[in-house]
Amino acid sequence: MRHPARPVRPALAGLLLAAALVLTGCSADGGSDSGSASAAKADVNNSAAGEAAGSAGAKDSGSGTGRTAPALTVNRIIRTASLTVQVKDVPKALDTARTTAEDAGGYVGDETTTRDSGGRERTRVVLRVPTAKYDEVLAGLQGAGKLIDRTAKAQDVTDQVVDVDSRVSSQRASVARIRELMDRAAKLSDVVTLEGELSSREADLESLLAQQASLKDRTSMATITLSLTPTPVSKAAAKDDSPGFVDAVSGGWHVFVTMLRWIALALGAALPFAALAAVLALLWWRLARRRRTPAQPGSET
Repeated sequence: MRHPARPVRPALAGLLLAAALVLTGCSADGGSDSGSASAAKADVNNSAAGEAAGSAGAKDSGSGTGRTAPALTVNRIIRTASLTVQVKDVPKALDTARTTAEDAGGYVGDETTTRDSGGRERTRVVLRVPTAKYDEVLAGLQGAGKLIDRTAKAQDVTDQVVDVDSRVSSQRASVARIRELMDRAAKLSDVVTLEGELSSREADLESLLAQQASLKDRTSMATITLSLTPTPVSKAAAKDDSPGFVDAVSGGWHVFVTMLRWIALALGAALPFAALAAVLALLWWRLARRRRTPAQPGSET
């Protein structure tokens, strides 16, 4: 009974091997198909992600998630300050302020000088200094004299800088795509349409570049407005200006000379009338003398 059953085992093993080969081929085909589909899907996703990178970059940087560039984490701050300082010598203090700004790597942006009724100068100067030297320069300027007023402001524009940078990158890529389409265009109508679109996108890019340059300038260079005023005259100095003995003598002599001048003018004006009165008085005196003289005796017969 056992000898006839032995030939069945090799046949069963052959069937199992054939089934295994068939299943292995099916699974390989399915895996290759799913891999191709996954690759195509990944390509589509990458293309969509590339189109949305410009608009999503600023949002991800502001929220703190999805940051890819470490430079976006640097805070961009616009610093401005206004100082009013009383000094003894305004021109000298102005020269010192200029030197301080230039030594720090800055420059003088604007300057206005006026004079009051007493002839004393008042100066208003705008200084631009690097942000790294802002605190040092500010301390030096306010120590040049007596500090009257100080105002300092700090405006965080990090989000605005990130947004503008991202829009510049996206707009540059958009301009490049339009140029590529123009190179491939064969019809005149297509070329005309693309030229109009290119002009519009280049104008937008120039506007964004101007905003970017302005933000870079204001965040890299701080602005300090310095007003220099002369020190007011003290009470002791006012007392010293009171008139003394010499001033009294000088004033009296001036009054005396003025009085003599007016007397001389009065005499000069009355001189013609006095001369006429003197002539009339002389004539009257002679007439009166003749009347008073008695007649001589030999004159009667």
